[in-house]
Parts: sequence; structure tokens; C-alpha cells
Amino acid sequence: MTEPTELTDQRRKGLAMMTEVYGWEMSDGPGDFFAHTADQVFGEVWSREGLSHRDRRLILLGALAANGMTDVAEIQAGAALGNGELTPDELNEIGLFLCYYVGWPLGTKMTMMLGEVIKKHRRSQRSE
Repeated sequence: MTEPTELTDQRRKGLAMMTEVYGWEMSDGPGDFFAHTADQVFGEVWSREGLSHRDRRLILLGALAANGMTDVAEIQAGAALGNGELTPDELNEIGLFLCYYVGWPLGTKMTMMLGEVIKKHRRSQRSE
């Protein structure tokens, strides 16, 4: 039986930031990809001073929209709503704004996804 490895300070920092950013408890995961995600993306990049989580989230939503990655953007939009970083009205405005900068088809795809995230968020708020 393999002994569990102790988490490094970097991994603990990354997991804590992932929990903060996504709004749900993150635990360590297997493999190099997860290690780089936790240690570098969250332990270093998301932990830097200079931009708020909201700022980073807005930039990320724009980049995801420009690349048509609504599946990943859906996770980010849901986390932004759940963490109180963005409101439903702000997400709707982001969708419209992006239509003009990433192109109408990609912006529309993003807007439709944001509408679904908002509906889901409102349903969850009513059931609490």
C-alpha cells in the first residue's frame, strides 16, 4: 500500500485558492496536469497581487468567449455568481458587450450560456 504524500506549502496554497475561486472545497488530485493547475495557475497566478478575483474572472471570461469556450466559461460564470463577484445584470451586460468584441456568433453563444447560468443560480437561491 502506498503511503499518502504530504502536501507541499505550494500545493496547500493552490488548493486554498482553488477553493476560494470556485466556491467549493478542492482536494488534491492526481497527475502532473492537476499539480501544475494547483501549484502554478492557482498557487501563483491567481494568488498574485494587483488584480482582484473579479478582475481576473472578467479577463478570463473575455478570453474564453473569444475562443468559443462556453463550457469552461460556464464554470467561471457560476463561480462568479456564487462568490458575489458578479451579479446577474452584470453577466447579461458582459454577454452583450462581448458580442461586439468577439463577434456576434461567439458573443451570442456566450450570452445564451450566461442566461442559463443565471437561471440555475436563481433557482438555487430560491431553494435555499
